[in-house]
Amino acid sequence: MIRVLLVDDQRLVRAGFKSILDGEDDITVVAEAADGHASLEAAHEHKPDVVLMDIRMPVMDGLTATRHLLGDPALTGIKVVILTTFDLDEDVYGALRAGASGFLVKDTEPEELIHGVRVVARGDALLAPSITRRLISEFAGRVARPAPSPVLNRLTEREREVMSLVAAGLSNDEIAKELVLSPATAKTHVSRIMTKVDVRDRAQLVVLAYESGMVTPRWLTP
Repeated sequence: MIRVLLVDDQRLVRAGFKSILDGEDDITVVAEAADGHASLEAAHEHKPDVVLMDIRMPVMDGLTATRHLLGDPALTGIKVVILTTFDLDEDVYGALRAGASGFLVKDTEPEELIHGVRVVARGDALLAPSITRRLISEFAGRVARPAPSPVLNRLTEREREVMSLVAAGLSNDEIAKELVLSPATAKTHVSRIMTKVDVRDRAQLVVLAYESGMVTPRWLTP
């Protein structure tokens, strides 16, 4: 059973999400919180697998709460999905950098919400390539020329190639087809890369690819 904590300052939003999620056999909402500070207490008490976190709230905002949750050794394994009204939101980018596993806009369809919770619970990142790549390149692109990250020196040429394809929004199956590999081999490459560069999941891997200059936003390409 996937245990979910809902964090949003709007009661109606929480009620709507709870109704959708509790209708699934494999998902249960174990707690709700109306601000970031309350979410920290609820997370410690209920030990959820997935936290759906609003980005803008009183008392403590979602970005700060995400940093606290993901930096807490007592909450190892917890996954955070950011809820936002705007897909191009600088705070969402900050949350992805902090280790959030992805984000959903609040007017997402019920089936997308359910799918998102399941994807994140099994350890994958919730990346909608057309939105997430645009979001990351928008804010990472504000640095004229990112400095190469020394951690990339740990990667083989093949691993760099795979990482670039992850940053382009390709799934493991799509990477396998692109490089003529088996899906299992592509998945192994991605897992090994995340270990070598010390990131939690694909979302942080994409952020690193942009911030290190491995992938350059189109409008910065000469």
